[in-house]
Amino acid sequence: MNRREFLKAGSAAGLVFALNPAISSANAAETKRRNHRAIMWDTVGVKGSLLEKFKAIKAAGFDGVEMASHLNQEQVLQARDEVGLVVPSVCGSQHWSKPLSHPDPKVRAEGLAALQQTLRDAHAYGASSVLLVPGIVSKEVSYDQCWHRSVEQIQKAVPLAEELGVRIAIENVWNNFLLSPLEAARYVDQFHSPRVGWHFDCGNVVNIGWPEQWIRILGQRIAKLHVKEFSRKKADKQGKWAGFDVALLEGDDDWPAIVKALDDIGYDGWLITEQPGGDSPAGLKDLVERVDKILAL
Repeated sequence: MNRREFLKAGSAAGLVFALNPAISSANAAETKRRNHRAIMWDTVGVKGSLLEKFKAIKAAGFDGVEMASHLNQEQVLQARDEVGLVVPSVCGSQHWSKPLSHPDPKVRAEGLAALQQTLRDAHAYGASSVLLVPGIVSKEVSYDQCWHRSVEQIQKAVPLAEELGVRIAIENVWNNFLLSPLEAARYVDQFHSPRVGWHFDCGNVVNIGWPEQWIRILGQRIAKLHVKEFSRKKADKQGKWAGFDVALLEGDDDWPAIVKALDDIGYDGWLITEQPGGDSPAGLKDLVERVDKILAL
């Protein structure tokens, strides 16, 4: 089964797969890890031009980079081809400022246009998915409003995603929305399209749950994975955002359990770091070495 067939099969399996992880566990022993390592562009703090940053990422040992949307496509393509990095994913740069759940229809329309541009960027770079924060629940935007508004806008983008062959991957973030894996699975399944999936962030969920449980429930809906650490102890003592200020393998992510869950669902896709530490060549190399330790578990 090639990757496209794998994704289609995952969509067809639907919620039945989500509630029956044993379906994929039967073949876990045959899974061979072919994961590649990438880094999220916005976490790369080394100084220099776009090309120089690409070279630093490659020199550190990364195989790819998750780009931000709305950059100069020509410059990105030139750097990609010259350095030899893959762009597996593109992260929307406007989904926080122009959320698809916004009360103003004009802002929602701008958010949809931004998502469509992100899809076009991904297609241009050869990326198979885009990272989307679907909406934000707040005092002004109720949970059900966020659900219905974001679904309405994403549905408008699905035809373009299908045309371009790029997957819209919803990320679990601290937006007060989609707070359980069962709900996340239901959200994805309602689109009835293999072009809508999930971009799972390991660190973002530690505050409210356990990554390995989310992985098994979301199963083949997972298009990409953010490798991120979180410390509950730090969050409790210094405030919740301080929980992210910890090195990989030194927080509360149960990486052996996470890797086992990934093997169980047959995930062999990209592991994309979204971690502090990418401000220097040495820091970038350290991130690669830590991801390698996770893969060796």
